[in-house]
Amino acid sequence: MDAITTALTALADGIGENWTLALGGAIIGIMFGAFAQQSRFCLRAATVEFSRGHIGEKTAIWLIVFTVAVAGTQILTALGILSTSEARQIASPQSLSGAALGGLLFGSGMILARGCASRLLVLSATGNLRALLSGLVFAVVAQASLRGILSPLRETLAQPLTTASTGGNDILSMAALDQRTATIVSVIALFAAMTVAALRRIGAWTTAAAFLVGLTIPCAWWFTFSMGGIAFEPVQVEALTFTGPSADTLMLFLTPPGSDIDFDVGLVPGVFAGSFLAAFVTGQLKLQGFHDGLSMRRYLAGASMMGFGGMLAGGCAVGAGVTGASVFALTAWVTLFAIWLSAIVTDWLVDRRPETVQAEPPAQPSHVS
Repeated sequence: MDAITTALTALADGIGENWTLALGGAIIGIMFGAFAQQSRFCLRAATVEFSRGHIGEKTAIWLIVFTVAVAGTQILTALGILSTSEARQIASPQSLSGAALGGLLFGSGMILARGCASRLLVLSATGNLRALLSGLVFAVVAQASLRGILSPLRETLAQPLTTASTGGNDILSMAALDQRTATIVSVIALFAAMTVAALRRIGAWTTAAAFLVGLTIPCAWWFTFSMGGIAFEPVQVEALTFTGPSADTLMLFLTPPGSDIDFDVGLVPGVFAGSFLAAFVTGQLKLQGFHDGLSMRRYLAGASMMGFGGMLAGGCAVGAGVTGASVFALTAWVTLFAIWLSAIVTDWLVDRRPETVQAEPPAQPSHVS
């Protein structure tokens, strides 16, 4: 680790701290994008599969990514290599009402748009124009929710209940659990997820790709934490999320040169590049468009719900559902539960109407399109 820290210091001295952060974000983003594309990692696909009474490939892939992220983060923390006490999810008060309401909106939007924010980004790089337009709408609404016309509504919905009045946001501290216990439990959960994948006969390459997607979370935590130790200016300790970074990347292209460069700005282009390269190498690039006006309205409505819901919740399916959960942030787990709940209900109401369930054979979950 000392050699890596020395290399990071030399790089920061050579190209600047901000560009080093952006480069790290891009590299980790490339890794996430490439292996997410290959594994077809998608929370929406997992929730649809689960809601239809089947724990198969999609659910197993999500479980691997989730447990690798949690276990990897907790192992680094237990070894003293990483400290996430300064992470936004832990260090500052978070909104529990926003987590619940935002998660419900995000989960429903994810079903309508046929993919979460990260999945839309990955798919757009392979030529899916539906995902590309939906992703742009997602970023615009996220920006409007952060600093624009929707920000007053977001702040109003976030105010009723915060972690400042509930004893903090760190589940481990609230439950009086030590680091050793958290690490052991998370490693056991990882082995359980790998067992599910083996029982479902998930291929070795798909399993490895899912494992590497999950590994990007502790890698990002470690990288930003390490940069915080060598940089002169304060560095936010963070990992992967796509709501805020998507909005920031959009503004980077709309504002004059000289805008702030950081980890988040490197992440989104990196994910796009990684997915494109993986699809190109494996011959999976394909232009796809909307089938009709009705499907377009569905996608754009879902993207808008995700943009506002993700910003209200303080994270998306990856930012809250994996990154925040990996440090046992209470609001992240609330958001994750709300996303699963609303996604299951929305899938039932929209794609599997009760009156058609008995008349038709159970639909098999398909890859996000």
